[in-house]
Amino acid sequence: MEYREIGKTGMKVSNLSFGASSLGGVFHSIKEDEAIKAVHTAVDNGINFIDVSPYYGHLKAETVLGKALKNIDRSKYYLSTKVGRYGKDGVNYWDYSAGKAKESVYESMERLNVSHIDLINIHDIEFADLDMICKETLPALVELREKGIVKNVGITNLTLNHLKYVIENVPEGTVDSVLSFCHYCLNDDALADFLDFFEARGIGVINASPFSMGLLTERGAPEWHPAPKPLQELCRKAMKHCKDKGESIEQLAVKYSVSNPRIATTLFSTSRPAAVLQNIEWAEQPLNEELLTEVQAILKPRFRDTWLNS
Repeated sequence: MEYREIGKTGMKVSNLSFGASSLGGVFHSIKEDEAIKAVHTAVDNGINFIDVSPYYGHLKAETVLGKALKNIDRSKYYLSTKVGRYGKDGVNYWDYSAGKAKESVYESMERLNVSHIDLINIHDIEFADLDMICKETLPALVELREKGIVKNVGITNLTLNHLKYVIENVPEGTVDSVLSFCHYCLNDDALADFLDFFEARGIGVINASPFSMGLLTERGAPEWHPAPKPLQELCRKAMKHCKDKGESIEQLAVKYSVSNPRIATTLFSTSRPAAVLQNIEWAEQPLNEELLTEVQAILKPRFRDTWLNS
């Protein structure tokens, strides 16, 4: 496992890391004992960065993760969670107010059975008034950072320009890291255009969803996937090309995403121990440059074809 620092945070994290959204049953129902074992398997095999949110499974992911973390030495992992997106009684809601942000941090710590959060993120800032993020939400989290309740502060979003806007409109040093998803994978590397900007400001970069939320898998995208249909069709074509050559598009997707040394880590999510080990194996195999070139050629007509968050 390769380890890289997230910006200037001092957190040297595994280049492949554990996203706990699956623990909330976001993608399909889970077996709790198996999900807890998946977390243990990740940490036992060198993964030391875990990301979650109260939004995932409407508190379920944090609750299950908290049970798993009870039996893991706190020094063996860095923990990231979020504020801003929530859910109750099956209904999603958003609250980016300073009061709710602070309250949410303490509630997350209780669910997660920890005394501090290594990285607190504002979740999907495109759902908020960006000026409110700059003037209210971030200052509230910085206050918690100054108290040592959280160690670092980050922002997450699908739309990359929103990340840039916030960073340009807050005092230097406010934001320690950014988390971007579906923008450094086989069908979209738009995150690369922003790396100079982030690096110049000492901001660490976290990548998520190497499979582009299921587009780059043999199973294929779920019905709810927001990607344009032509892109989905090309991804299926790329998957079939890999399969016909006796290769796995999932392996190629993971290896491609973790191979950029300018990106600290890439998050994947699963609730199955076997899948944790499989992803680690994929990340440690050499990059098939020939297959990468062929897949990129297939995807080229819809390359960087993105979608709005939902």
